[in-house]
Amino acid sequence: MKFLNTTAMTLVMAVAANATLADASKDAELEALKSRVEALENRDTTQLNLGDGTTVDIYGYVKFDAFYDFDFNQGDTAFVNAIGEPENATSGNFGSTLRQTRLGFRSTSSTSIGEIKGQLEFDLFASGGTSELRLRHANIKINDTWTFGQDWTNFMPLNHYPTTVEFNGPVGITFARQAQVRYTGRVGNEFEYSFSLEENAVSSNDPVVTGAASYTTDRFSARISGLVGTVRSGGEEEDQYGVTLSGSVSPWEGGLFQATYTTGEGLGAYLIGFGDPIVGGQANEVDAYTIEFRQQVGNHWNFGISYGREEYDQATSTGTLDFTDLQTVHVNAFYSPTDDLTFGAEYIFAERESSSGDTIDADRVQLSAQFNF
Repeated sequence: MKFLNTTAMTLVMAVAANATLADASKDAELEALKSRVEALENRDTTQLNLGDGTTVDIYGYVKFDAFYDFDFNQGDTAFVNAIGEPENATSGNFGSTLRQTRLGFRSTSSTSIGEIKGQLEFDLFASGGTSELRLRHANIKINDTWTFGQDWTNFMPLNHYPTTVEFNGPVGITFARQAQVRYTGRVGNEFEYSFSLEENAVSSNDPVVTGAASYTTDRFSARISGLVGTVRSGGEEEDQYGVTLSGSVSPWEGGLFQATYTTGEGLGAYLIGFGDPIVGGQANEVDAYTIEFRQQVGNHWNFGISYGREEYDQATSTGTLDFTDLQTVHVNAFYSPTDDLTFGAEYIFAERESSSGDTIDADRVQLSAQFNF
């Protein structure tokens, strides 16, 4: 960009030096040249034009997280089902990570059958706690109607997902990216519906079928989605189903209330708590929900609190312990001195309840710095 600015300034100065000898038409040419130089200087340098109507956008962010677990080590992300286990006990433990750092590419092409978009996105959350590229999204979209590839599951209320510093967010909400074929239709600007055939997030020989419908205005939105399939565990197969209701409202400037509710059987791998889908030869029934309130203050500050809960009919073993009920509270604040840089601070309270009724809780504090590009 420094070379571009220097070259641009040289061009403008050279033309300006001869402008006094030019006629009116030359003056017009000079103004046109200045306009072209200005356009070059203000160009979005993250976008590549490949010609033939195809552009590629490079996007992502670098994110640094520092956290302190007061009671039980939960790792790079706050896993509630890790608390209580004796090997995770601590009198205080500090950690940091950059594994949430993300890199993605989006392409757009104008073709004879309409607009075709492609997406390829990675983060650094490899298995075993290592920082290696992990595939998040890889998909093709035709006219924003057909989707082929890996994307957010159609069962997930993505637009109503609570905002947190910590990667997972509160328990009680669905979270999965699945290989799928999806059709999306729209009626006007406010109503949208979609259907998909997806790879199951739970062990299964069958795909899942999902359907969703949403209604969105400037201050209100609502969505309902459903899922049916089968799950397998220990050589046993059971029916699987789920329903999610979610919505949001902005009652005043900068304010946001939103909530989600999920119920069903065999949904463990779709939820943050990751309860077993089958226990004792029966599909594990679950009720889960989240509630969030956020408030924007001025141009730079945003504050929020969210609560999540998952209640299972049957206990899930985590080693020496089990759980039937998980709860979390996230209280956070974000400060953005520029559009691309955000600092975050968050307090997290987590609690698990066992099949015997015993409860164990833990506290965690997390700080972050994120630069978007």
